[in-house]
Amino acid sequence: MKQLQPFKIDVSNELLNDLSARLKQTRWTDEPENAGWNYGTNPQYLRELVTYWQQGFDWRKQEALLNSFPQFITNIDGTDIHFIYIKGNGSNTRPLILTHEWPDSFFRFYKVIPMLTDAFDLVIPSMPGYGFSGHVATTSENAAHLWAKLMTEVLGYTHFLAAGDFAVTTALAQNYPAQVQAIHLTDTGYPNGTEDWSTMSPAEQQFGQFIQGWWFMEGAFNMIQSTKPQTLGYALNDSPVGLASWILEKFYAWSDTKGNIENSFTKDELLTNIMIYWVSSTINTAIRRYLEDARVMFGEHGPKPVPRTEVPTAVSIFPADSNTPEEWAARRVNLKRFTKLPKGGRFAALEVPELYAKELQDAFAAIA
Repeated sequence: MKQLQPFKIDVSNELLNDLSARLKQTRWTDEPENAGWNYGTNPQYLRELVTYWQQGFDWRKQEALLNSFPQFITNIDGTDIHFIYIKGNGSNTRPLILTHEWPDSFFRFYKVIPMLTDAFDLVIPSMPGYGFSGHVATTSENAAHLWAKLMTEVLGYTHFLAAGDFAVTTALAQNYPAQVQAIHLTDTGYPNGTEDWSTMSPAEQQFGQFIQGWWFMEGAFNMIQSTKPQTLGYALNDSPVGLASWILEKFYAWSDTKGNIENSFTKDELLTNIMIYWVSSTINTAIRRYLEDARVMFGEHGPKPVPRTEVPTAVSIFPADSNTPEEWAARRVNLKRFTKLPKGGRFAALEVPELYAKELQDAFAAIA
């Protein structure tokens, strides 16, 4: 096993003072009357959160919380990878790598860590270009290659389990089936136009129509980040309120908030995630991953068919996320277990940690 360098988050007072000054000098835009979340981020809630950010939020307290987990840095193929690594305390624990998505961070999993260490050795990295990993935008497939080396060459495991981000986790399983024993997903991707719809079940066709409508109503962020991320990056990296607005809207839209974002997350949780992007100055490399993936998926001749994942797979569907039908999941992966949960959304590990942790434990006990 390679030597690991212990890591502690230690944000300078200078950076925090700069943030405070920027928040005080925010130039607020006009706001539609009674806008709610109907135009994007709720103006009233954003102002409320920014006031708390200035007057009540304690970064040093949250920094201490993050630093309560053992963190490390290692360099793989020239890229620094930051990760939490916790050896399980059970008698027969198995290694499990958990991958976050956008616009969250490794912080997504902080609540489930104590719920999983009886069964697993936990490895929770920051994606390349996110947080405290190297500031390099990379494809999901390349991230999967880095994860494989992290688990085998750095940490010394011969076999392991994987869960989290669909693109990274399936690429890991497809490229390293001898090492990846099983995976867990909360979605199995979406139709991209290469499918033969005559072979689809009614549920799959309904799902396809829903996704098509979703792209028109909710997909603008993806189109920007997959085509012109640099244009957006300057604004988000310069304005903390702009950054918060861009991220908050997705936490609201993709979660089981029932009209109130704090039904799902506390202000401290929302701001800690935003702060990880701010203090590391990684929002630009994070959103640029979308373009790097798009260049691989589409190339010069349009979208490519998505390969089926043959490693044993469990899928847990949370209602505020994509309502994936079982037939679609079985088409995309070697489906061994499929469950639909009563609540939760895209950030289930943070929003409904007990449900998410139980799903992981039950799934891997059943299929691997």
